[in-house]
Amino acid sequence: MRKKWLGLVLAMVAALSMTVISGCASNKDADASVEKTSIKVGVTPGPHAEIMEVVQKVAAKDGLNIEIIEFSDYIQPNVALNQGEIDVNSYQHQPFLDAQVKDRGYKIETLAKTILFPMGVYSKNLTDIHQIPENGVVAIPNDPSNGGRALSILEKAGLIKLKENAGLSATAADIVKNPKHIVVKELEAAQIPLSLGDVSLAVINTNYAVSAGLVPTKDALFLEDANSPYANILVVRSADKENVAYQKLVKAYHSEEVKQFVNEHFAGSGIATW
Repeated sequence: MRKKWLGLVLAMVAALSMTVISGCASNKDADASVEKTSIKVGVTPGPHAEIMEVVQKVAAKDGLNIEIIEFSDYIQPNVALNQGEIDVNSYQHQPFLDAQVKDRGYKIETLAKTILFPMGVYSKNLTDIHQIPENGVVAIPNDPSNGGRALSILEKAGLIKLKENAGLSATAADIVKNPKHIVVKELEAAQIPLSLGDVSLAVINTNYAVSAGLVPTKDALFLEDANSPYANILVVRSADKENVAYQKLVKAYHSEEVKQFVNEHFAGSGIATW
C-alpha cells in the first residue's frame, strides 16, 4: 500500500512539474510574440523629426501608433533607448553608433537604414573630378570623423589610395597612392564652401553645402551613394529587435510616401537609402 501511495504521489509531482514547465514555456513564448501597438521613437529636431512625422502617419494605417520624442543633443537618445525609456531612435549613422556601443557598452543595434545626407566633392572651376591638375589642392574637413569620411570619398572617386585597413578614421598620412600628387588642405568644415574659389576641389558636408546654395545631387562632381556607412539608421535594443511592431516601423519608413517626402522636401540634399 505504501509503495502504491508513493508511486501515486510521485506521478502527481511529475505531472505538476510538467504543467508548470509547460506553462512557463507558453508564457515565455507568448511574451516574446506580444506585438506592441504603440512605440516611442526618439529623434533630434529638424530632418529626422520631420521625416518621422510622415512615418507616423503611414504607420498609423497599419495599426502602429508612434509617439515622437525629441532630444536636443546626440548623447541622450542612446541613453534613453538603452534604459528602456524609448523603443527606437532615429538620428545617427553607423560609425557614431559603433563608437557609442564601444565606449558605453550599450545593448543596442541597427534595425534598418533610413536616409543619407551625402558628403560630396564640389568645384568652382572644374566640371569633372578627374580634371584636377597635378598638385591640385583639395579642401577637406579638419575634424577626425569628417576628415576620414572625406578621404574615403576621394579614394572611392579614384583620386587616391589609402593604406589598407585605414578605416573611417583615415588621415592624409594614410595616403599610399596619389597619382596626381594632390595636396590635401584641412579646414574647418563650415569654412570649406568659402574656399571653393581658392582650391581645385572641396569635400563638403551636406548641411554646409546647402547653406552655400549648393544642391548635392545636382552640383556635386562626386557624391556618396546609398551604400555609404554614414547612412542614418533606426536603432533598437538588441533584446527585442524581432518585435513585429518594429518591422511595421521599417515598412512605414521604407514606404513610397516617405521616399516622396524625402525627395521633395529635401530637394536633393537627402537620399533615401532603400
